Amino acid sequence: MDAATARTRLEGMLTDLDRSIAILKGEHPGRDNSAADAGAGLTDSDRVEAALESLERHRGAVQAALGRIDEGTYGQCVGCGKEVPEGRLEARPDAARCVTCQSKHDRAYR
Repeated sequence: MDAATARTRLEGMLTDLDRSIAILKGEHPGRDNSAADAGAGLTDSDRVEAALESLERHRGAVQAALGRIDEGTYGQCVGCGKEVPEGRLEARPDAARCVTCQSKHDRAYR
């Protein structure tokens, strides 16, 4: 994928992520601490916090990919330095690693 196409897709992803984060933060008002609602509120709050963490991690990956475009290293695996396959970049424009290095990375962080 060429850098201009990748940048356009990544900037669109960033906009969508920012919108989703803003919506979730808006749906996360202060809770009533009454005993009857304590269990249900905690579960909802935990779910929102987990979703926010995931979206923010994904946002960081998209920003990092935009940085790699700026540096001229987009499409190059940050693990081994080889080219990330075109199909992987089409499916995941924010991919930083080839499939082999991503598998090693995922196993190391389990």
